[in-house]
Amino acid sequence: QVQLVESGGGLVQAGASLRLSCAASVRTFSRYTMGWFRQAPGKEHEFVAAINWSGGNAYYADSVKGRFTMSRDTGKNTVYLQMNSLKPEDTAVYYCAADSRVYYTGYIPQARDEYAHWGQGTQVTVSS
Repeated sequence: QVQLVESGGGLVQAGASLRLSCAASVRTFSRYTMGWFRQAPGKEHEFVAAINWSGGNAYYADSVKGRFTMSRDTGKNTVYLQMNSLKPEDTAVYYCAADSRVYYTGYIPQARDEYAHWGQGTQVTVSS
């Protein structure tokens, strides 16, 4: 059983920064590809970022590239999403997701249905 718990959301002004954390309760955390998705009110889930099992390769949505950075700490079974220069359009519930398949080719899944495990979400609100 994989459990993911997000934290770090909040209400900030445009231009501010936030760091989201996702703690995973799984012994083989180092094998998992981890992703962040978000869902704004009335919209579909949107891919934000993902990082491969080793932490050596990350992929970002165009809308956050250059502003968000994803990282992982295998010793703490935790992934992070550092969000800088936040914009009102970043307002959403942010979800952490885990994919247990190991991709040695460098492939990083971006589709929601490629991730089998999900956290409960954390709200990020950016005021203008």
